Amino acid sequence: MCGRYSLIMTIGELQNRFEFDGERLGYAPAYNVAPTQNVLTVVGDEARRAGYMRWGLIPFWAKDKTIGSRMINARAETVAEKPSFRTALRRRRCLVLADGFYEWQRTGKNKRPMRIVMRSGEPFAFAGLWETWKDPEGTVIPSCTIITTTPNDLLKPIHDRMPVILSREVEDFWLDDSVDDPAALTSVLNPYPNDEMEVYEVSSLVNSVANKGPEVLAPVAENANG
Repeated sequence: MCGRYSLIMTIGELQNRFEFDGERLGYAPAYNVAPTQNVLTVVGDEARRAGYMRWGLIPFWAKDKTIGSRMINARAETVAEKPSFRTALRRRRCLVLADGFYEWQRTGKNKRPMRIVMRSGEPFAFAGLWETWKDPEGTVIPSCTIITTTPNDLLKPIHDRMPVILSREVEDFWLDDSVDDPAALTSVLNPYPNDEMEVYEVSSLVNSVANKGPEVLAPVAENANG
């Protein structure tokens, strides 16, 4: 699964990388992004648009928004069939922007938080789906989910799932509104090449969503306990 990540690049760096207009976004670096928070996404094919969506997809037919907390991820293997996701796969796809994500590796009775980033240090895009939902007061809430797949060799010792990270070459295809073939779309939902990624252990401070500062992503020194 993908249940926590970071996005700390400057808005200028993100605009240059993902080619969107970042004015009036109210952007701020986020070191410990968690479900139900508002996350930065990009939609649109010919003209990309950036905006915030609630992390945890709320289907249009939902009676209340709490269902979104159970839909933070969609499995690549079943996303084309699941009623909650199949229409969004064909019609409402997005990029969820990040520059690192966290997974917890079990060692005995303990879990060690690990941060996974690109070796290049560049930001990247998770494959996302989005929906809009209207609450009883008439407020429209845009929400999204992050698609996951089987882990690559780097992630296998840590977790049995990993988020789908789209290569730069695939991003335009994913955002292309004219594409609605589920088979073609799911064909790009693959594990990202492990030789382009690296992983390191971080402080257990990241375990709590209340910790939102840069200290959560600082590497744990190998000799910290020695």
